Amino acid sequence: MRGNKLANRLIFSRNNIYFHADKTAALRHGKQAVLPELWSRRLPDRRSNGKISYKACSACPPQSLKLILIMLLLLVPPLHIYGAEPVFTPTKSQKGIRTSTDVVAVALPAAALAATLIQQDWEGLKEGAFTAAATAGATLILKYSIKERRPDFSNRHSFPSGHSSVTFAAATYIGRRYGWKWSIPAYALSTYTAWGRVYGKKHHWWDVAAGAAIGAASAMIFTHPYMRKHEATLVPSVSDTSAGIVLGFSF
Repeated sequence: MRGNKLANRLIFSRNNIYFHADKTAALRHGKQAVLPELWSRRLPDRRSNGKISYKACSACPPQSLKLILIMLLLLVPPLHIYGAEPVFTPTKSQKGIRTSTDVVAVALPAAALAATLIQQDWEGLKEGAFTAAATAGATLILKYSIKERRPDFSNRHSFPSGHSSVTFAAATYIGRRYGWKWSIPAYALSTYTAWGRVYGKKHHWWDVAAGAAIGAASAMIFTHPYMRKHEATLVPSVSDTSAGIVLGFSF
């Protein structure tokens, strides 16, 4: 091939297609060029009555090799298929549920913080901070190490669910610190958030289950009962005009 950089290219010259030919020589000899290293296919024209004629030589690749190469090319999928992400379009209800779960994921921890500040429970504030840090740290580490794709194909941060871990951490903190009665509505909102993340195609069910376990475990580890620490007592009080319960604390 004489080291020509244009070798192995298709050369179009009027009605002929030349394979692995020297471009300069082919153009110099015109459409009737027949070079030693040239294999050409003559396209049909009026003079050939629509027939295709071939000009082959000893330097041409074997027909079997060409057929094998063509079959391999047909079996290879287009390159643009690899790495292409499917597109998911949420419905109107899914968009609404997604938005509501975003609101709950912010409102529930904010409510727990507000309750702690109103009680002036500084020890509880410290325990809540440890709970939040442990929950966020474990969730983010797993998200960026596992890199599971979301059901809506938006990114690869599906496992575990951050919304579930945050809300269940807040609900468990409230229940552990201030009593199970206060945690009932918090757990209801947390459960709704977990369901909404699955319904909205932001997480798989195992993502929200893992997130709930992380949040609840963090709160159980770092949070201690507020009433037990301060030796809270409930004493019934009855008089001639009223009846009630007296709540007492020791500081």
